[in-house]
Amino acid sequence: MLTSPVVRCIKQQIPGAVVHYLTKKAFLPVAQAIGHTDKIYSIESDIAEVINELKNEGYDFIVDLHHNLRTMQVKRALKKDSAAFPKLNIEKWLMVNLRINKLPGIHIVDRYFETLDSLGVENDKRGLEYHIPPNEEVDLNTLPASHKDEYIGFVIGANHYTKQLPVHKIISLCKQIEMPIVLLGGKNDEAKASEIEQALKDKVYNACGKYSIHGSASLLRQAKKIITHDTGLMHIAAAFKKDIISVWGNTIPEFGMYPYMPGANSHIVEVKPLSCRPCSKIGFKACPKKHFKCMEQIDEDLIVKLIRNS
Repeated sequence: MLTSPVVRCIKQQIPGAVVHYLTKKAFLPVAQAIGHTDKIYSIESDIAEVINELKNEGYDFIVDLHHNLRTMQVKRALKKDSAAFPKLNIEKWLMVNLRINKLPGIHIVDRYFETLDSLGVENDKRGLEYHIPPNEEVDLNTLPASHKDEYIGFVIGANHYTKQLPVHKIISLCKQIEMPIVLLGGKNDEAKASEIEQALKDKVYNACGKYSIHGSASLLRQAKKIITHDTGLMHIAAAFKKDIISVWGNTIPEFGMYPYMPGANSHIVEVKPLSCRPCSKIGFKACPKKHFKCMEQIDEDLIVKLIRNS
């Protein structure tokens, strides 16, 4: 999602540009949805799966926005001019381990464009982009009658436990929100969503694991407002310029991956200051300190107030 402005600007600002995209197969639907690509290559795990085909394409330039072992293998094999995104691993390590903030204070999307300096491509400041296939749009008439007209979208999951509100906090928060709520997430979130649904009954519609990524995107697009953790659906919501309340746990927005150009009434909710935060640049399966204050102390009243004032 965060690479979508880069692809769009290359395509639109370099006359005659042909743009190919390489990603993992798990992310193929999203790569297709961002548009502006002429061809997409995907792999399960190893670039050897496609490297011979890539060699035959005759590329002029490689834009490396991942800068990891796989992308280095691609560049080494293709032997073409390239530019790589600086990942700021040292700066992130200093912040996580020593609480020394040397981070640049700009969004990762804006830093991506530094990779394009030699191409003369500039950020058009139009934000992220996501195109839902027409046959994947969700008809709200298929939702319960209570949720057809207006609802809050609540993205309940994330890749790591320490980036998610505990179930009891989600239940407590939902009880205080006056509007109907649609729970959004993937199959990994089904058990969690079921527990929330049992506690709240008809107050929520559990959409977790019931829709494709495009279907979930459609429900995001049609929501009144979005509550979300730091996760992929948050960035899809930003592509639709939704008003987003993003809730942050062990990671921090200063790493540069907060919602990019979302709706004007968007807010970040986090526990500040907290001496143990951030404890990781990604996340953990459990709180290393055992207290999980970064999520347990999230101000529910503030979130409810932000919803009411929308």
